[in-house]
Amino acid sequence: MPHTKDDFPDALYSAAQVRALDAQLIAAGTTGFELMQRAARATWRAIVRHWPDASELTVLAGHGNNAGDGYLVATLARRAGWSVRVLTVGEPRRLQGDAANAHAEAVAVGVPVEPWSDESDLRGVLLDALLGTGLSGEVREPYVRAIDTINVSGLPVAAVDIPSGLCADTGRVLGTAVTADLTVTFIGLKLGLFTGDAADRVGELIFNDLHADPDIVEAAPATARLLQPANLPGLTPRARTSHKGKFGHVLLIGGDRGFGGAIQMSAESALRCGAGMVSMATRNEHVSAALTRLPEVMVQGTHSANQLMGLLEQVSVLVVGPGLGQAAWGRSLLSAAANALLPQVWDADALNLLSSGAVSLPAHCVITPHPGEAARLLGISTAQVQADRPAAAHALSKQYAATVILKGAGSLIASPDGRLSVCSQGHPAMATAGLGDVLAGVVGALLAQGMDGFDAACLAVWLHANAGAQAGQSGRGLAATDLIPAIRQLLEEHSPCLK
Repeated sequence: MPHTKDDFPDALYSAAQVRALDAQLIAAGTTGFELMQRAARATWRAIVRHWPDASELTVLAGHGNNAGDGYLVATLARRAGWSVRVLTVGEPRRLQGDAANAHAEAVAVGVPVEPWSDESDLRGVLLDALLGTGLSGEVREPYVRAIDTINVSGLPVAAVDIPSGLCADTGRVLGTAVTADLTVTFIGLKLGLFTGDAADRVGELIFNDLHADPDIVEAAPATARLLQPANLPGLTPRARTSHKGKFGHVLLIGGDRGFGGAIQMSAESALRCGAGMVSMATRNEHVSAALTRLPEVMVQGTHSANQLMGLLEQVSVLVVGPGLGQAAWGRSLLSAAANALLPQVWDADALNLLSSGAVSLPAHCVITPHPGEAARLLGISTAQVQADRPAAAHALSKQYAATVILKGAGSLIASPDGRLSVCSQGHPAMATAGLGDVLAGVVGALLAQGMDGFDAACLAVWLHANAGAQAGQSGRGLAATDLIPAIRQLLEEHSPCLK
């Protein structure tokens, strides 16, 4: 049955895992051609719903099973009275098995099949049935030219299973990729549809399980989980006799000269997400501004690490790094935090100092790198991180024995035990300074209220992304602090305060 983003299943698979599922379904009695026909019907219904006034279809087909789906969609469109043709990239004689049978059906109902060339006239809705999930390595000619022609055509584009050229496992564009308005994917959701470059390539995503046996699907191993309201961890409702001492004391450390706003944003988000008490250790010159904006926060002007010692004995969670800087002041405070036996969130310059070898990460940490910080922590380039974001997140969690939030489009949360979650929400308006500082404070508040690192990271990322999607709807000009009221409201809706 079809699913849209509001009711996707939460299991995400690699391309190899979906192929294994496909093989299991065939072994259990559903023929490959029947699955191909179901995929074609699902794609055809989605096209008609998405473009109800259209009456012309151009299918660009390769020579694998993805092309077979395209030929069967062309057959359905022809029977519905649409003007249809298939442009082949590669030789139709290379089609085998079910794809060859699909080609024969299209020819039998009178669908014109012509070779694609640079001069081919593209018309109507374009259906990308070129490469699918089996692509390994960069896209080659003539597919590069065909994909680029699709992208500059200005015509509506649907993709079968995955936009050609987008890696199903990583979300990376493999040299070039189709930019689709609609993607219809089948049997199992692919991880690469939700992270990396996917947001710019997939368009509206429709999932159809092709009536796969649920017992077979549920028994299959998954690569990751998609964060959704139904599977999010939640905070325990509060007893009416609750007091502030039950909900933790977060100490936020940072705000070197010129960066006082970063630590204040973190403190405000920690306060608004339910920490029982919030303290801040920052430069003396930021104390007055912090108290003016946040009178509920206990602010201590801090010259050196020695002044932290008393505070570290009183608190339950640390958030270290927003506005910390990498000078002697920041290094000394970070060194003191690293020796504290407390759950901690490390962000921003705490991560830069960690990557330089200036300090070691303590146990039970959550780290929140963006791709550039992740690259420094792993000793690789940012491009290498983005080329395989899931692998980078897993590598960080193992190397540092920490829960990792790898930020960016399709943020990933990785645990040292191998769990991986993906958040596909967010908004382009969130591309602005300070959003990471807000997120670090949210994670700290959830840790203070008793969540473990992985659950706190998952819930914090989901709240942060969905608040950004809400606040960002007005377009550009989103400020980081605009998210905080929205995060607070979403948290209350997901985890009601009172029993």
